[in-house]
Amino acid sequence: MYIVTSTVTVPREKTEEVIDIYKHRSRKVDQAAGFQSFHLLQNDKKPEELTVHLIWDSKEDYIRWVSSDEYKEIHELEKKYPDQELASISAKVGMFSVVAT
Repeated sequence: MYIVTSTVTVPREKTEEVIDIYKHRSRKVDQAAGFQSFHLLQNDKKPEELTVHLIWDSKEDYIRWVSSDEYKEIHELEKKYPDQELASISAKVGMFSVVAT
């Protein structure tokens, strides 16, 4: 199993807007080979900190996804988001191999 996280800190007043964007995400990743689940996490102590948590069967499945045309299409759309303040936020990405359960 392979887990990928992507954490962003958004302006507090735009937190709900970003949550809504993820609630209405394209779901293209859901169809990717080896994809298990998606979660959007909100930090209890810092509500403006949001983390996307993706679970994959393997690192190879994740690499195949980020190399896909669907992935590139989704991330190109993000760059064109009308709210340039949100579009310019960079994420801290973590990649983890599950070594015990």
